[in-house]
Amino acid sequence: QVQLQACGGGLVQAGGSLNLSCAASGITFGAYRMAWYRQAPGKQRELVAAISSGSNTNYADSVEGRVTVSRDNAKNTVDLQMNSLKPEDTAVYYCQTYDYTRPWIEYWGQGTQVTVSS
Repeated sequence: QVQLQACGGGLVQAGGSLNLSCAASGITFGAYRMAWYRQAPGKQRELVAAISSGSNTNYADSVEGRVTVSRDNAKNTVDLQMNSLKPEDTAVYYCQTYDYTRPWIEYWGQGTQVTVSS
């Protein structure tokens, strides 16, 4: 019953911006850490940004200063605002959370494609 639905990906020129959004259902959203991961072809999946239930955030070094993760607990959504995009940001972006009572259980969104052209 837990579902994560991501949207907002697309094609953008280098230097442009995108906002990704993830809507969650089936969990007490405000109690969960939410995260964005990405995976480029031939590369390992990496954490892009995360936001705790208390809205503490952390970012990958590669995106620090260019992205902002935020959450709206009333709407059960987590957003990733991406600015000054680079071709290296091209990847499939996934929304993720885990069950803190059973932390080996993870939930993933379907992924949304971000493509940044030169």
